[in-house]
Amino acid sequence: MIGAIGLEIWNIYAITHQLQIPSNIKPIFWIERVAVAAHLFEAVIAAFKAGSKDKIWYQYGIYTFFVGTIGLMELFQEENN
Repeated sequence: MIGAIGLEIWNIYAITHQLQIPSNIKPIFWIERVAVAAHLFEAVIAAFKAGSKDKIWYQYGIYTFFVGTIGLMELFQEENN
């Protein structure tokens, strides 16, 4: 996720400074945006689920944003135990 965020910052920098981005890299930006959106969706689910169990919801949300599905799996595994 850090790499995806870095790519998006680079893209914004290039747009604001009128720099040319190679056309063969543009599909990577779309893949990166889909990954960020999916991780954000998972983070929201984790935050709501952790909040309903009296846990620190924002820590679970941030953790799940950066690690993805693994964070959700850990949260649901705690529920089963």
